Amino acid sequence: MPRKNTHYYLHMRTVKAKKFLGQHFLTDLDIAKRIADTVDARPDLPVLEVGPGMGVMTQFLMQKPRPLRVVELDDESVDFLRRKWPELEDSIIEDDFLKMHLDRTFDGQPFVLTGNYPYNISSQIFFKMLDNKELIPCCTGMIQKEVADRICARPGSKAYGILSVLLQAWYTPEYLFTVEPHVFNPPPKVRSAVIRLTRNDTQSLGCDETLFKRVVKTTFNQRRKTLRNNIRPLLNELAPLADHTTFLADPLFNLRPEQLSLMQFIGLTQAIQIRYNRNIT
Repeated sequence: MPRKNTHYYLHMRTVKAKKFLGQHFLTDLDIAKRIADTVDARPDLPVLEVGPGMGVMTQFLMQKPRPLRVVELDDESVDFLRRKWPELEDSIIEDDFLKMHLDRTFDGQPFVLTGNYPYNISSQIFFKMLDNKELIPCCTGMIQKEVADRICARPGSKAYGILSVLLQAWYTPEYLFTVEPHVFNPPPKVRSAVIRLTRNDTQSLGCDETLFKRVVKTTFNQRRKTLRNNIRPLLNELAPLADHTTFLADPLFNLRPEQLSLMQFIGLTQAIQIRYNRNIT
């Protein structure tokens, strides 16, 4: 075999995983197919895959009778995909998912988001999804088990936090199955999990959404402290000259943030909005 073809063959076999991109390539085809099949919850929608790498999931997504696009930042992976699956050429988006205008992906049509998400930006991916929730009625994929536990956590648990509250306000999470490190190359130091998030029926929280996010993030800033101590800096910012003593006397503020339900966070935001309405920007 000519030297050039030998090099091409070797090139086709592997893409070097890059730590700074959080790459861990899945090698188990059965698991790859199981993840790909999670998008079948919405067979009526096109699919956007984030971080296809060497296409272990992509090959199964391609078999589904619906439009598919893949977004990949790594030049080496893009080159591999083009050589391995020439039919993907027009479906590859060379871009950073976090910087994309998602309303242009399928000409404004809603889609299913999926992928073996880069571990170093998985939380940012979900915040991006929240900013585009009307475009993404269903999201599936693989992430660190720790992050999956946080997303699916209920009030009162140690895992319950910012991601739990913000995502569950708009989506119903499902923990589907756990994936062990040995099925990756290189193996990550943590276990992974596959989840599905399905848009719920909520159209409005009944409060200022920007303030809601600030309340949730502020209260979890120091989760061992009570709500009273955590929320005070935000109140001082909204109304620097106000006396918050009466407002903070409510027994609710004796709780720690992980003890509050989603509805209590919404109620707290409403109360702050009413009391400090003129100061909200």
